[in-house]
Amino acid sequence: MTNVLDHTAGRPRHPEKAHRPDAASPKKPDWIRVRAPVSPGFVATANIVRANGLHTVCEEAGCPNIGECWNKKHATFMILGDTCTRACAFCNVKTGLPGPLDANEPAHIAEAIAKLGLAHVVITSVDRDDLGDGGAQHFARTITAIRASCPRTTIEVLTPDFLRKDGALETVVAARPDVFNHNLETVPSLYLTVRPGARYFASVRLLQHVKEIDPAMFTKSGIMVGLGEERNEVLQVMDDLRAANVDFLTIGQYLQPTRKHHPVIRYLPPDEFEALKTVAYAKGFTMVSASPLTRSSHHAGDDFAKLKAAREASVNR
Repeated sequence: MTNVLDHTAGRPRHPEKAHRPDAASPKKPDWIRVRAPVSPGFVATANIVRANGLHTVCEEAGCPNIGECWNKKHATFMILGDTCTRACAFCNVKTGLPGPLDANEPAHIAEAIAKLGLAHVVITSVDRDDLGDGGAQHFARTITAIRASCPRTTIEVLTPDFLRKDGALETVVAARPDVFNHNLETVPSLYLTVRPGARYFASVRLLQHVKEIDPAMFTKSGIMVGLGEERNEVLQVMDDLRAANVDFLTIGQYLQPTRKHHPVIRYLPPDEFEALKTVAYAKGFTMVSASPLTRSSHHAGDDFAKLKAAREASVNR
């Protein structure tokens, strides 16, 4: 578990959480445990990330799958810096006032992708409410740089909600990523405590608007469970996403980054994830990934191939 009071550049990682009382979570069950990242593949990926001065959500958010993914030379790159303007109760990314954008970041991302030989890449970011376009143009420049350097690499973006940033979504969609992902994260009733800077229906509308602009673009969203939501609320989120024509749903177990973050209310056993997956497919999602360790970008390349195959199969019926 990461220490919320660790200092970076002389300031707390989460200043808004530093004085909160500790919130204890239940002991992790056996199905949550993962191995420490020590493989040669992990080290090789880490070296490429460091050499290009890049940030990854794998590290910043404390993803439990980092050992497996980096061993396979898979990484989710985080652009727009490493400091988020929001302070979601579940997230371990550093919060505060971000620095200026790095104009060379898109080129460095493309160079790292080429070195890793990635067939599929996920590009995400911190929230940048301080920028007029929320960082949308930087997303577009990054996509363009990857296309130029690695034309065979498919690109998945995992964007912020671009709340009150007119034209931002259109800028990203115009750059033509292969998959547009935006996570709802949790059910509407928990937004005030878990995701206070966001608006549930604005996020649903964002995903719907992607399909209105480009009906052929794959859309994707994910939620965490174990935050205190009710099962019927999860099913309603599925319905809302299907109403927005979202293709791909991910459901994973929330894990508390530190005692200052929102506690885990419950660890769902694997069979409950299987049941949710069955229901999601019945509601019409083309692709569903649901397990305790499922994360938005975990197995993203393999899942994208399955997503394309499923669409092609449905067209050919």
